[in-house]
Amino acid sequence: MEKSFKIWTYKEGELPIFHGGPMKNIYSSEGQIIDEIESKKSRFFTQNPDEALVFFLPVSVVFIRHYLYRTHADYDRHIIQDVVTDYIGVLSNKYPYWNRSSGADHFFVSCHDWAPDVSATNPKLYKHFIRVLCNANSSEGFRPERDVSLPELNIPYDQLGPPLTGQPPENRSILAFFAGGNHGHVRKYLFETWLGKDNDLKVFTYLPKTLNYTELLGRSKYCLCPSGYEVASPRIVESISAGCVPVIVSDHYVLPFSDVLDWSKFSVHVPVEKIPDIKKILEGIGKDDYLKMQKMVMKVQRHFIVHRPSRPYDLIDMVLHSVWLRRLNVKLSGF
Repeated sequence: MEKSFKIWTYKEGELPIFHGGPMKNIYSSEGQIIDEIESKKSRFFTQNPDEALVFFLPVSVVFIRHYLYRTHADYDRHIIQDVVTDYIGVLSNKYPYWNRSSGADHFFVSCHDWAPDVSATNPKLYKHFIRVLCNANSSEGFRPERDVSLPELNIPYDQLGPPLTGQPPENRSILAFFAGGNHGHVRKYLFETWLGKDNDLKVFTYLPKTLNYTELLGRSKYCLCPSGYEVASPRIVESISAGCVPVIVSDHYVLPFSDVLDWSKFSVHVPVEKIPDIKKILEGIGKDDYLKMQKMVMKVQRHFIVHRPSRPYDLIDMVLHSVWLRRLNVKLSGF
């Protein structure tokens, strides 16, 4: 990959909808990767389309939602769908690259919840297109053999990502911890079952000002990562950064980098129907098994950190590696 994987990005389109994205806060995966791909400092960048293995559509779904919608309450997806489809129409008429592969060597990146809906109005057009999505929901058309699961992370204003924090295993006195908004049926069930019910499972909505979120992550053995309105959550990256074993509470989330990372070695999966059994499940994990998982969490931390420019094996590098793998799986002769 390091030698052969080159990306050519289309130059059409203007800011702020194209060639940029959010660099901070909850959708920052989208903006950071768009910016990295278009940077001439990137080792994957090429100015020559003949050298490219894949072609990048530099469109930001987050910024379409921000700039082209009149009200925050407008839930019509057609504006987003029309912008991306029209953009593909322009590119496919001007260049030969889309048509020769039916879009199979093309991709875009988005961390917005609505991004999967881009392809809803014309499934045939997007049949082979690679979608890099935070909202990697297998029950809503996400196909792991074609699409790429993008980690969701909340980048603060003064740094690139969550700092690596947390106590050593022997100092982690909290069995499990979660704090977050009550949105989505998974969290609703979690709160109904565990909110204020057990001192070993510290489950909060939003934390009182007397408690520190990062400190609690760092003192917990396990960190609960339930889906919200959508399957992805920045808590998975936060947990890993804090050395806390993530507990994935979801039925349909396709985890990032599953092609190369065995999540069973450093996380626990709890189906939604098993939420009442969370404490029993976690207490049933032996000390040696927990220590092995926690040690693996520390090893995979480097895959969930953003560097600019990207470095080998960091988050951006891993995402692009996932794109590379899907491009290799394409059988162009079958189109």
